[in-house]
Parts: sequence; structure tokens; C-alpha cells
Amino acid sequence: MGFIKEFKEFAVKGNVIDLAVGVIIGAAFGKIVSSLVEDVITPLLLNPALEAAGAKNIQDLAWKGVTYGNFLAAVINFLCIAIVLFMMIKGINRLTKPKVAPEPAPAGPTDDQKILMEIRDLLKSKNIS
Repeated sequence: MGFIKEFKEFAVKGNVIDLAVGVIIGAAFGKIVSSLVEDVITPLLLNPALEAAGAKNIQDLAWKGVTYGNFLAAVINFLCIAIVLFMMIKGINRLTKPKVAPEPAPAGPTDDQKILMEIRDLLKSKNIS
């Protein structure tokens, strides 16, 4: 029974659930970025180059029998994902930036310091008269 209880505590921990949600959202986000690259960016930027190379899409690109189109598409996907994640994290960091508390005012003199100041003042008053 101890194993089941420990597993339940592990599976219900916030970190595990957060990780699961992150993986699911990451997969969905990856599909969105892939579609953005394949359906929007590639046609806008690379259509003239693809037509000149005789390819209909980026995956058809080849040089001396080596197809490098899939690799090029993966690199573009990665760059798009990295840029978007960078902008998202930068925005989140700006929102969650810890506020710097003002420095506390310096503490007043200690009892020893007060006594020493009184002695100093007494000595000064005796020397002046």
C-alpha cells in the first residue's frame, strides 16, 4: 500500500502537473509554428527561390541527390519557436520583475554610542568655558 500512496503523492504534485501541461501546450505550439513556417513564411520568402530550384515546397529541395529541404524547414521552425519563446519569456519577466524594496533607514545610535556622545558633549562644554 505504501508504493501506491507514494506514487499518488508524486503524480499529484504541482511540478508533475505543470510539466504535463507544458508538454501538451508545447506540442500544440509546435504545430502552430510548423504551420506558420510551411504555410506562411516559406511561401512568402522562399517561393521565388523554390521555383528557381525547381521545387514545389521546401521539402523537395535537393543538391546532388542530398535532400536538405526537411533540414532547412526544421531550422526555420526552430528559429521561429526560439524567437517567439524569447519574446514570451522577456514579457513574462517584465511582468514578474521583483520590485526592489527601498533600503531601510539607518538605525539610530546604539546605547553605547549615545553615552559616548553625551561624554563628548560634556567634554566640549567644559573646554569651552
